[in-house]
Amino acid sequence: MRSIYILMVGVMFSMTVKAQDRTPLYLDATKDIETRVEDALKRMTLDEKIRVIHAQSKFSSAGVPRLGFPDFWTDDGPHGVRPDVLWDQWEQAGQTNDSCVAFPALTCLAATWNPQLSLLYGESLGEEALYRGKDMILGPGVNIYRTPLNGRNFEYMGEDPFLASRMVVPYIQGLQSKGVSACVKHYALNNDENFRHQVNVIVSDRALHEIYLPAFKAAVTEGKTWGIMGAYNLYKDQHNCHNAILLNKILKQDWQYDGVVVSDWGGTHDTDEAVTNGLDMEFGTWTDGLTMGATNAYDNYFLAEPYKRMIKEGKYTTRELDEKVRRVLRLFYRTTMNRQRPHGFLCSESHYEAARKVAEEGIVLLKNAPVSRENGVKGAEKPLLPIDLSALPTGEHGGRVLVVGENAIKMMTVGGGSSSLKVQREVSPLDGLRNRLKGFEVDYARGYVGDVTGDYNGVTTGQSLNDSRSEAELIAEAVEKAKVADYVIVFGGLNKSDFQDCEGTDRKEYALPYAQNALVEALVKANRRVVFVNISGNAVAMPWIKDVPAVVQGWFIGSESGNALASILVGDVNPSGKLPFSWMESLEEYGAHALGAYPGTWREGGKIIDEEYKEDIFVGYRWADKHKLQPLFPFGHGLSYTAFEYGKATIEPCEMSQQAADAPMYRLRVEVRNIGDRDGAETVQLYIRDIKSSVPRPVKELKGFRKVVLKPGESREVEFNITRSHLSFYDDAKGEWVAEPGKFEAWIGSSSTDIKSKVPFVLE
Repeated sequence: MRSIYILMVGVMFSMTVKAQDRTPLYLDATKDIETRVEDALKRMTLDEKIRVIHAQSKFSSAGVPRLGFPDFWTDDGPHGVRPDVLWDQWEQAGQTNDSCVAFPALTCLAATWNPQLSLLYGESLGEEALYRGKDMILGPGVNIYRTPLNGRNFEYMGEDPFLASRMVVPYIQGLQSKGVSACVKHYALNNDENFRHQVNVIVSDRALHEIYLPAFKAAVTEGKTWGIMGAYNLYKDQHNCHNAILLNKILKQDWQYDGVVVSDWGGTHDTDEAVTNGLDMEFGTWTDGLTMGATNAYDNYFLAEPYKRMIKEGKYTTRELDEKVRRVLRLFYRTTMNRQRPHGFLCSESHYEAARKVAEEGIVLLKNAPVSRENGVKGAEKPLLPIDLSALPTGEHGGRVLVVGENAIKMMTVGGGSSSLKVQREVSPLDGLRNRLKGFEVDYARGYVGDVTGDYNGVTTGQSLNDSRSEAELIAEAVEKAKVADYVIVFGGLNKSDFQDCEGTDRKEYALPYAQNALVEALVKANRRVVFVNISGNAVAMPWIKDVPAVVQGWFIGSESGNALASILVGDVNPSGKLPFSWMESLEEYGAHALGAYPGTWREGGKIIDEEYKEDIFVGYRWADKHKLQPLFPFGHGLSYTAFEYGKATIEPCEMSQQAADAPMYRLRVEVRNIGDRDGAETVQLYIRDIKSSVPRPVKELKGFRKVVLKPGESREVEFNITRSHLSFYDDAKGEWVAEPGKFEAWIGSSSTDIKSKVPFVLE
């Protein structure tokens, strides 16, 4: 319908303009985008220019019908296309064709360590967005995992800037290959949800450039993203949706960004700053779902009538306005005016397959210890997982698998904030196991009761999760059933409720909620064959970890959740996920908390919170290495049902034909062999250590990774190029990246703590 609308508008326009303007703007394929942008800009009136730089509804901005530009439609992501809401309300529009496939949350995507899957993810999401008539998806998110209390970590790609950079680029490329704009968020330093409009981040230039900006830079310079969303928080006392340093200096000047800067919904606060400090499109002001100002207030936005009035009064010329409109027109020609955009499709089997593939590769096997054979299971002692179906007792009822926990049945696609979805289907972990274990008895015990609400912005799960039994009664039932089970699989962790993994609030504590620790401890006493599957986007405290033989990180993995988890648990798929963040035993072992640098201090007057990033560049494994801390599960960790053997790494210099920062200087090779009895995938990780530096540097930093699939007995040589950029640090005195001559080491590992080989080299 949209293409018909565009054609009709174009034809009507061509009948009314002068002879030399008879060609509708979107049809002129003989001119490049920049020529067409300048042509359109010259034809636009002041009112038309103002109308395209601010919202006209909750999720759309106006086009220019006179010139054939249709309205521009955004929608929330980044894990699926959010259901449509009413024009001027957050409640659902009540449509029947706005269900979607829920793809795994971005923590799971990052845990695949597989850029090819990130490309597939973006392509699949783009096709769903096209079918729904969306021109921009508000995602992906790449804010750094600084503290496990951040309620929005599940939407991001972990703690390491290099990993996030490598994973965000193909996501953008896949999405935009379908003619749908990415809008990478939240730029920048958005690491708090509580009081997110009031937090003023104090951070060194070095930490800013080395830790918090690289993924955004990669999104711009490599991914060529068409959209960037400003963050709610402040930096140097300016809100980031109109921040002179972040937007004008770094983004548009240093990185030469040619796309649009979109405000987060309700993130604009001042007309003068919005005009001069780099904001291009204003969304959500007064109707942000938080403060709920006047309805239909779009003409009162800071970049609407107030801005136009200032231009007419002579405070501003149209110089700043024209630059904003150029960027918006460029966005139009890349999306709504792009006649090569393919047709989208929704809820296809290929999208479910993509979602399941990402989920299966992202699930992380954290622990898998041997357990003595008891409860009637035959065979010698071996790791508890995968579930050995051949060893389960046979008979009238077959083997008994007990599933415990609310998270085994609770829909996780609804809730969590703006990434909440309305899905065509979601397979629960319990149903996934029952489907896979036909012929065996799969029993269920609730174990604990958490959040039973099951609705968000008018989308309702339809589940009845109410349970009036006491904590003691729930645990007693689970224990009795566990006594006669061959396997006990507990699905616990967090959910997408307030103060857990949810936009707008941060977690209040590191511990598991809802008395889950008491449940697990009681189950282990009744049956040693316990598997704990943690459903979350964050690390949690596990005080019982020594007693539970098998632990799986199951994330929020969308529509195919149950099927993917079952395939890992029974061994249909060999787990290959690796953690994208360090999992510490206690909250005090994270730098921000060890230094008392979270959540900041209220200024006098109570309007601004100053939060100083005192840990500086030492985030995640960098902090653990510096202070010789042993994580509960280290960054990059993930077990397999097979085993891999690493050869000794070798390194040789490359011929230097150029001095560019990305020119190969050294080539490192290492052989990896599958010495187990089944197919498996291993992620080989390259870390670089600077032996001696003029500034403090981490013990090591991730600078490369390769995921290789090997059959039993198969080996492969994995190769890495080491460039000057891999050796550089940001010199905040010079304002540039510097690689100092001297001695370095390349470390090859299976995680940040499991280092297999080290080789020295020298930067002359």
